[in-house]
Amino acid sequence: MSDMQQLEFFAIPSPCIGVCQSGPRGYCKGCFRSREERLHWLDIDDQTKRIIVKACSRRKQSWLRKQAESKPQHSAGEQQDLF
Repeated sequence: MSDMQQLEFFAIPSPCIGVCQSGPRGYCKGCFRSREERLHWLDIDDQTKRIIVKACSRRKQSWLRKQAESKPQHSAGEQQDLF
């Protein structure tokens, strides 16, 4: 039974959020799919779509981590005098 594919009752929706701009690594800045993944989305089977959606989630988390690391850390040190 482990070799059987899970039945899909609903189509896997496109992760597109309407931004549709490529970043420096070629992934969409909105949904984090590659150009090929975007172009062939309608032709891809549901199992592959699930894999792509998980990959997009990992790409987004990686991007968010890099964004957080690149922001200057605001220290919670001593408060400066106002007067």
